[in-house]
Amino acid sequence: QVQFVESGGGLVQPGGSLRLSCLASGGMFSMYDMAWYRQAPGKRRDLVASVSSGGITTQIDSVKGRFTIFRDNVKNMVYLQMNSLKPEDTAVYYCNSVPLRPDIWKWGQGTQVTVSL
Repeated sequence: QVQFVESGGGLVQPGGSLRLSCLASGGMFSMYDMAWYRQAPGKRRDLVASVSSGGITTQIDSVKGRFTIFRDNVKNMVYLQMNSLKPEDTAVYYCNSVPLRPDIWKWGQGTQVTVSL
């Protein structure tokens, strides 16, 4: 198995921005569709945005126009640019493949995003 290392989270005020980064520690990264997921306290982990191996992106409705996902296949990196952050975006953010492939990719530690005054 290979693992993801997420970074870039933090505490930000409503309306602020953060850029999350995720490094895949191995595997044939460029061949897989990738996604950012998030898990708020007491809730399940849900997909937020995805980017195909060819760069086609999708987002959930609640983040459209605010979040942008992109990837760098040379660096084995996937990013999430988050603008106009809202308190309801508070969660631990993770990256992983989509669909999930637990036989190949292991969940990382995630990165905490807190949106608060």
